[in-house]
Amino acid sequence: MSQLAKKPARAPSQKPYQLICGDALDKSLLPPNSMDLLVTSPPYNLGMAYNEKSDDAKPYKDYLDFSRRWLANAFYWTAPTGRLCLNIGLDKNKFGKAPMCADITTIAMQEGWKYHATILWLEGNISRNTAWGSWLSARAPHVIAPVEVIVVLYKDEWRRARTGISTIEKDDFMDWVKGMWAFNGESAKRIGHDAPFPRELPRRCIKLFSYKDDKVLDPFAGSGTTLIEALANERQAYGIELSRQYCALADKRLAIECPTN
Repeated sequence: MSQLAKKPARAPSQKPYQLICGDALDKSLLPPNSMDLLVTSPPYNLGMAYNEKSDDAKPYKDYLDFSRRWLANAFYWTAPTGRLCLNIGLDKNKFGKAPMCADITTIAMQEGWKYHATILWLEGNISRNTAWGSWLSARAPHVIAPVEVIVVLYKDEWRRARTGISTIEKDDFMDWVKGMWAFNGESAKRIGHDAPFPRELPRRCIKLFSYKDDKVLDPFAGSGTTLIEALANERQAYGIELSRQYCALADKRLAIECPTN
């Protein structure tokens, strides 16, 4: 039986979550078929200085290979009726243009994931674009969509075999299944992480796509936002994060946002 098969009893001093300071490319970090929902935003390969171990300015071919490796591990860790909510950019515009969403979705499906939907996230505080290319000319105009996407994938079966306890309200359900989400992004300065996503993103994914007590994993846990929302919504929280600095930041935020009794 998997070590994650049952929700373990814990002493008051134990953390109510599992945050592994390790590499999402390490398949051995978690047992197979153990996670019900993954909510994550991997590095976008835009040259961000996340930590001394990461290279966020790879040649695009190498970035796609990195994406393939972690998506394969995520597939291995996910239960047969598990889902993946993948927050990525629609396009790649830095260090050369590329259809990032299309490329990574294709790779995910090659690794066994099945496609369910794409949610458009209109980020309210996105930077104003002034890189027009050829101004008022058809010579070489730039087109940059002010959205990110959340690609919703699943492993074997979309319909959950087990009926659990849903925690979503009627109005939220009716609004969120429309697939166009509008809420502000998060301040990197306020959180202390170079590219945090707002709590609203994992909150919606968790409430819409999982049951109470499900196991929720973020393989790029960063500042711990997904884990915070998993605990806040009565799910079991798991995370993997390469940077020890960000692991410490996530632990600090979790202690403040989700104090134990």
